[in-house]
Amino acid sequence: MPLTLEALTVLDAIDRRGSFARAAEELGRAPSSLTYTVQQIEAELDVLLFDRSGHRARFTPAGRLLLDEGRALLGAAQALENRAREVAGGWELRFTLALEGILPLAPLLPVLDAFYRTGRTTEIKLRHEVLAGSWDALASGCADLAIAGGDAPAGAGIRTRALGSVEFVFCVAPQHPLARLERPLGQADLAAHRAVVIADTARNLPLRSAGWLQQQARLTVADLPSKLAAQQAGLGVGSLPRWLAEPEVAAGRLVRCAWAGGNPRETLHLAWRSGESGRALEWFVRALTRPGVFEGVIDAG
Repeated sequence: MPLTLEALTVLDAIDRRGSFARAAEELGRAPSSLTYTVQQIEAELDVLLFDRSGHRARFTPAGRLLLDEGRALLGAAQALENRAREVAGGWELRFTLALEGILPLAPLLPVLDAFYRTGRTTEIKLRHEVLAGSWDALASGCADLAIAGGDAPAGAGIRTRALGSVEFVFCVAPQHPLARLERPLGQADLAAHRAVVIADTARNLPLRSAGWLQQQARLTVADLPSKLAAQQAGLGVGSLPRWLAEPEVAAGRLVRCAWAGGNPRETLHLAWRSGESGRALEWFVRALTRPGVFEGVIDAG
């Protein structure tokens, strides 16, 4: 097999340095050995890689094709070497973070940028989950780290670190009947009105529900943007995270209603499986627990 990585490295060096002699100097080899390598490739493939008719050898079209495609192979080989070294050094090949669906993606972007600037080759995957979905993804091995609301499932072998809480405010469309009430709402006020809820994404754990009464009609949607749009359209009522609701109320697209007993809160945790180790896991646990990462979204303490 003449097309070894070593042979492709020779062709790459000849092209970059402009001559066999300079390429041999870079590679620490004799020019004659490079000439022999090229002749071997030409003989085995039965193609000419260089046009030697002029004063200086130039790549033929076949030689240029071999060089261009060969560089892709050299790049892939180098990337493979780097990834192997990283895995041997304790860095995960792939790392999945499950994000509770009531959180925006924006606070995570600077964290991801900081990780990529470390030069690590770990492939990162983000997944959005709702209610018990983050715990489920973690317990089932579909995620390595999760930002999850509520309590961890008992006996799942999960470690947690509290991040703080998210405040929810009750909102309706300006045209909704509840928008005209001038007193705090109670459960009796909600019973006759449809609630907009987000479906729990858990697959194995018991499903959770939040933000609606058993006797209420429901419109179930897949995610937070869909819930917001449905409530703005007057299709139902419900609570929204304060970070999302406040701009919509200020813009007049929603009306905030006082809730008897005060606004509910959801405690969020950073969670991972006990006994798991990995340098990407350690890196993200440190990064996501630094003060200010979720400023304006999660209230600390």
